[in-house]
Amino acid sequence: MRPNRLTVLLLLAALLLPVHAAAAPQEDAPAIDMNEYIFGHISDAYEWHIATVNGKHISIPLPCIVIDGGVHVFSSARLGHGEEYQGYRIAATGQPHEGKIVRAADGSRPVDLSVTKNVCGLIIDSIILVVLILLCARWYRRHDYLKEAPKGLAALLEPVIMTIENDVIKEAVGPDYKRFSPYLLTAFFFILINNLMGIVPIFPGGANITGNIAVTFVLALFTFLMVNLFGNKHYWKDILWPDVPLFLKAIPIMPAIEILGMFTKPFSLMVRLFANMLAGHIMLLSAVALIFLTAKMGPLLNGSLSFVAVVLGIFLDCLELLVAFIQAYVFTMLSSVFIGLAHQHPEKETH
Repeated sequence: MRPNRLTVLLLLAALLLPVHAAAAPQEDAPAIDMNEYIFGHISDAYEWHIATVNGKHISIPLPCIVIDGGVHVFSSARLGHGEEYQGYRIAATGQPHEGKIVRAADGSRPVDLSVTKNVCGLIIDSIILVVLILLCARWYRRHDYLKEAPKGLAALLEPVIMTIENDVIKEAVGPDYKRFSPYLLTAFFFILINNLMGIVPIFPGGANITGNIAVTFVLALFTFLMVNLFGNKHYWKDILWPDVPLFLKAIPIMPAIEILGMFTKPFSLMVRLFANMLAGHIMLLSAVALIFLTAKMGPLLNGSLSFVAVVLGIFLDCLELLVAFIQAYVFTMLSSVFIGLAHQHPEKETH
């Protein structure tokens, strides 16, 4: 009976991690700053950190674009290690606007349009999304899909697209579902790709895009606009003049509650996606940190807990794959439900 790859990986980790811990200079191991370690990985940055080798940081500098009495464009490498360039610097830890470009003279912020790590990740993931969809569409243009089963990428994407459209969008939105399918399918695959790329630990993955509340805010805003700009008359009647006793409408209690509900629905979309993806990244980073936190506790304890960290890390990675799909599915499903509620028709009275 052949052992599977996961078993081999765990056995190697159990054997090699204690040896590595024993060989390492335990007394000279620097203490790990958990705040910097965790938030340094999940927060945005002006460079894309790749690895640290012998204390030297290997990073990809990104372009900084500052509008302040003109347009200033320069590499983020110019601002490394607290350096100043053209009158700008990156605010240090504990200072106002921490981690952001500020004026060196007074610490105030200019208009900052820099291509940060999250922006770069958004561009890369958006290109991946467009390429995948265009390659899938090209197969259908070149083949008769009524006579030939899809192959390759089209065979992978078609069941996912059909499942989301038929079982989620069509059921929630109703007869007019095809009008909203392009947006909802785009939102699903955009969130899914960003979630999956966030799990990849090496470039071009690792950017915490859907764990950034600014990104989830924009996604929720799009759903808010789709619901309220295209809602029918019955939807607005239920909000402004609902079928409740007159005194509840005259005060007005129910219209105020309904108007508040217009904003709480997209707010829940924003927070749910942001919180779940951010929590997943923090849990995974915390599990890996066990290896470094126990570096001074001796080879036996460090090796044992390192093995636990590897097992837990693999489990959390698998869980993150599941959560990546679930969060994209839930966002699409709830957006479909909200859009469907804005297109309901009054029930016909029966006599």
